Amino acid sequence: MTTDNTQIALALTGASGAPYSQRLLEVLLGQGITVHLMISAAARIVFSDELDWKLPARAGDVQKMLVEEFQCAPELLKVYGEQQWSSPLASGSHKVGTMIVCPCTMGTLSSIAVGSSDNLINRAADVMLKEDRKLILVPREAPFSAIHLENMLKLARLGVCILPPNPGFYFRPTQISEIVDFVVARILDQAKIEHNLQPRWGE
Repeated sequence: MTTDNTQIALALTGASGAPYSQRLLEVLLGQGITVHLMISAAARIVFSDELDWKLPARAGDVQKMLVEEFQCAPELLKVYGEQQWSSPLASGSHKVGTMIVCPCTMGTLSSIAVGSSDNLINRAADVMLKEDRKLILVPREAPFSAIHLENMLKLARLGVCILPPNPGFYFRPTQISEIVDFVVARILDQAKIEHNLQPRWGE
């Protein structure tokens, strides 16, 4: 089955790093890419703390809020609840070719590593693995324990892209937004999505 590169699955979990998710959503929707969005309960708390976003409990209300926030066409953003097993992402029959978990908690990473499918985020990641599709995890933790590293190594050996949000400073950023864009640019590169967030090395 041919996958659809005009669609992205994006999961937000409860690690610090909401500005990365915000900017990633902005760029994807701004390019007319359909985003299948999943938000964990812990992510709602982090987004409230870091962005002052009070995300509603109902998926439909979240969709309306974010469509207004990003001023995008409503059909570009599809939001699913944590236990919404009717979501296309719960089945390998969907055509979404890439899934990004940003930020990714160590709990989510562990669940993906052991094949746990106790919520839609974990199940969607499990589908990407079994269907041999692109899965990008942006783990935000410091320091990493041996358990964290072992789980990341296990997933990397399965072809998962492990992309910690570690910005470079050789371009001498002067604003937080530039640091955020550095990380988001790396994520978009891995997802094979064109962007002009930053000049490339040597340009």
